[in-house]
Amino acid sequence: MSLPDLIEIMPLAQGPLEVNVTMPGSKSITNRALILAALAEGEVELTGALWSEDTQIMVDALRALGFRIDVNPDAAEASNRIIAVQGLGGRIPNTGTAEAPLEIFVGNAGTAARFLAAMVCLGDGSVRLHGVDRMHERPQKELFRALRRLGYHIDSPNDQLPAVFHGGGPREASCTVSLNESSQFATALLQVAPRGKWYVDLAGANLDEAPYVRMTQEMMAAFPHGGGRFVIEPDASSGSFFWGINLFCETVEVSNWPMTGWQIDAQFTRFLSIPSEISRSKDLGDSIMTAIVLAPLTGRPVTFTDLGRLRVQECERVEALRTELTKCGVSVTEKGDTLYIEPGELQGAEIETYRDHRMAMCFAVLGLSVPGMRLRDPACVRKTFPSFFQKLAAAPPNGVGAEIRDASGAVLTRDDLLAA
Repeated sequence: MSLPDLIEIMPLAQGPLEVNVTMPGSKSITNRALILAALAEGEVELTGALWSEDTQIMVDALRALGFRIDVNPDAAEASNRIIAVQGLGGRIPNTGTAEAPLEIFVGNAGTAARFLAAMVCLGDGSVRLHGVDRMHERPQKELFRALRRLGYHIDSPNDQLPAVFHGGGPREASCTVSLNESSQFATALLQVAPRGKWYVDLAGANLDEAPYVRMTQEMMAAFPHGGGRFVIEPDASSGSFFWGINLFCETVEVSNWPMTGWQIDAQFTRFLSIPSEISRSKDLGDSIMTAIVLAPLTGRPVTFTDLGRLRVQECERVEALRTELTKCGVSVTEKGDTLYIEPGELQGAEIETYRDHRMAMCFAVLGLSVPGMRLRDPACVRKTFPSFFQKLAAAPPNGVGAEIRDASGAVLTRDDLLAA
């Protein structure tokens, strides 16, 4: 069984909960770790690794490039795996020719698309990266410009995917890269730079305002590049959905909350009361979407700033948030890259998720407080959190005991709720 095309989230009963829920591994850390493991000398075992659409795409891509990867269940969390990668020290064993490049599908996984673009340049042949239509709209120009500056040839008429990368192996060269459109460009280059013999200049970036680049640098310092074991911490962005429930129903906690400081969204617990202003560049990462959707529950105006990055992710998220919150009776004003949320009388609505996992999960949590919340294409959560609805529905203390129904009103069982 799998999730139906439309589901309804029923509000939680009044009263406190005693919940301590586990989260799957961090997607950002998992896909970085897979690249670093493939570049390592010797086998690296990744524990707590997320097993979702985005990370499976990365594993499939690395296997297509010729890397040996073993995947086994992780008893501690159903959505995780123990993944062993045989690193080859920067060698890419399998590529294609200029006339027949190796084809690799990256779906709508920005981390896979950007990280692989840099990595495949270490090979001696040609690789074509392509994805879904939305991935072909997402920015790549700054990364392509930097790789060309390093001396690699890239065939792309519009500096977007699909594109063919013609590897040339390691070469001593330097480039600069801007973080304005995506910090993933810098991460892609930094991860490969030691094997590629590249010098990467971050164009005067303030790393205090570039948390995902800082994550990359600190991960690289801690990673077993000569082989060994690396533990992936739970995903803080995913945890924000469960912490957010405390706005209207205490007490929900997330087990093993990350303490390394690598994930900016681990700061979400500091913002549970949702202050009057939150910045995407200074305060939170993707979990700012959770705060935006739950802000109407505070009963006071809240301003969200620096949201430009949200426009070029899985969907045009600023527009999507404004549109769907407006359906729910919220007064939302969009001005530049800022959203102003005014309290109003909330109502349920049929929510378009735009094939965006975070849109689905944010509005599912709002539905635990607001009656009549229906979600289209809920299975899009497979991108980062396939068991999300199973965890919502699980009885306390392992979930919040949510009731989730299909379009006919039938209550869905655990088996129905996995986003396969």
